[in-house]
Amino acid sequence: MGKGRVEAFTDGVVAIIITIMVLELKVPHGEDFSALAPLWPIFFCYVLSFINVGLYWNNLHNMFHTVQRVDGAVLWANLHLLFWLSLMPVTTAFMGENHFATVPVAVYGLDLVLCATAYSFLVLALRRLHGPDTAFAKAIGRDRKGRLSLAVYIAAIALTFLSRWIGVALYVAIALVWLVPDTRFSRMIEK
Repeated sequence: MGKGRVEAFTDGVVAIIITIMVLELKVPHGEDFSALAPLWPIFFCYVLSFINVGLYWNNLHNMFHTVQRVDGAVLWANLHLLFWLSLMPVTTAFMGENHFATVPVAVYGLDLVLCATAYSFLVLALRRLHGPDTAFAKAIGRDRKGRLSLAVYIAAIALTFLSRWIGVALYVAIALVWLVPDTRFSRMIEK
């Protein structure tokens, strides 16, 4: 089956996730800059989550651009990823409103782990459907960046119980790693 509907559905769900996250931002009470200070944890968490959701959207866009079709396994794998992404507004609010307390930071990390795992399942489903000699498979390669991210997220959850700031720093570090433009797909598309 064609890929157009899954792309449109994914775009819509991601747009809703981002909208829900921004609705968690509350208007400050006061008219000077000091009124913004209590909101910094919530705003920081929103920015981090916006970047993470945006990174997934960007990668999904690039992946689906290199494939020709989808099947039932791909649809379910994509829904699996969208499910964990849809929890991002809740885990974001939990971490921000609790000012980076240990358990909320770990729960946020667990959501990141589950998103990364679901993304890996989607990659496997697409690779199985399209085979090893396609532009998609060649672009994904060994997916070292994806595997490294998953490992760092798991380590970050454990390290959060030593210091919540280590966990937060590792979540930010992985987001920054993914902000570096990933040219794997664009190179395959240009060929």
